[in-house]
Amino acid sequence: MRWLINRQPTLRGGVLLALSITFGSWTVTRAQSIVNRSVARNNESKPSIITGDSTTALSPYFDHLQGSSSNDLVRRALASNGELKAARIEIEKAKARVRQAGLTPNPTFEFEQTTGRFTGSSGERDTSIGVTFPLEVGGQRRRRVKLAQAELEAVEAEVADRERRLAAEVRSNYAEALAALRELDTLENLNRLDLQTTRFVQARVNEGESAPLELSLLRVEVDRLRSRQVLAEGRLKVALLRLQTLTGVPPEEPLRLREDLAAVSLPAPPASIDAAIEIALRTRPDLRLARLNEEVAQAGLRLARSLSTPDVTAFTRFTVSRSSFEETPIGTLRDRDKLFTVGLSVGIPVFNRNQGAKADASLAISQARTRREFVEGVVRVEVRSAYARYEAARAALAIFDQGVIDRSNENINVIRAVYQLGEFRINDLISEQRRLLDSQREFTETLAEQYRALADLHAALGLAAVK
Repeated sequence: MRWLINRQPTLRGGVLLALSITFGSWTVTRAQSIVNRSVARNNESKPSIITGDSTTALSPYFDHLQGSSSNDLVRRALASNGELKAARIEIEKAKARVRQAGLTPNPTFEFEQTTGRFTGSSGERDTSIGVTFPLEVGGQRRRRVKLAQAELEAVEAEVADRERRLAAEVRSNYAEALAALRELDTLENLNRLDLQTTRFVQARVNEGESAPLELSLLRVEVDRLRSRQVLAEGRLKVALLRLQTLTGVPPEEPLRLREDLAAVSLPAPPASIDAAIEIALRTRPDLRLARLNEEVAQAGLRLARSLSTPDVTAFTRFTVSRSSFEETPIGTLRDRDKLFTVGLSVGIPVFNRNQGAKADASLAISQARTRREFVEGVVRVEVRSAYARYEAARAALAIFDQGVIDRSNENINVIRAVYQLGEFRINDLISEQRRLLDSQREFTETLAEQYRALADLHAALGLAAVK
């Protein structure tokens, strides 16, 4: 018998064992037959994520026909998220402020009654009725309306940015749920195979061909996989609960996933980083909000300047005056006069010329400009970061696609088959299985990172949340 072992490095610094075994023609044929049967059993035990079988542990969480995609959940979140609903009310409030800004100031009705009864001049009495009209000069109303309209556009941009961030958060949690689902799938498959091996080892122990320690070691590994399976299912439930909270799905309503972590539903990114940055600078709602805030500050300065003009009020008054003169040579004389008065009241801006408001508005412009420049820099960094993460994840997946997982599965099948021939120890099988599990976890994390990076890049570009 001759063993030829070719050790190849893995991503985690372990080794992949490529075994060439020579037992003679009968032994090689037997080993190959066992490997083929093991591969066939492995293929027959694929979980519901591929076959749609409803009998696995994944069925409460996954349905490739009736489940929800990330776009489905984003649409539901945009329609049902409570925080977003409250934010949209700000738009209606801003529209009300625009309507209020365009209204004409109300006139003032004045009534005045003067009598001399309490001062010893009972014959003296005046009655006046007047109306006062505040006049808006210097384009005050027009500039007030422009300020309110600029504020409305800024509120709309802020809500759009909230929608962008909410969509990104939903997709990120969707990726976490898919990663936990895939890990649960992997653990369930390995646990199923280990249970089959346990029955085989139990039979060998009963026949006295294996030591009871081998069965004990394998049962420990089975329990360890069950423990990790419970933790993976817990992470999956937590991710689904977060998705329900974000999307407004009631806790009692079941939420099942539909997508495969390896098949991202988002559109492909732009061909280059420069193209991505150019798109983001045109479409990002938070950058548009920063620019609109700068316009709001400029409109506020123009309004502050218009308010520094003198206050002008037009008024008109109708007065009826009655007088009586007693102890005259001809008796008591009575006089009645009717007067109509028109005038203007002009404030004199000697002390208050709105200096503080104008200075505050000027500083607000400088502040808004600084924030806009900062947001532009943040946008560039976010696009570059997400693009770099996506490219790195793609490169890592390309390495996995070269056969890391397939070779690891093949190694497990070979070692499991050779172990059944009695040529390997159970520790060899358990060690190689743990390496496979590590490779599967890294593969899942790389797939999740690609999904998250593409979702973050989509959000960084500021494109529509869903088409």
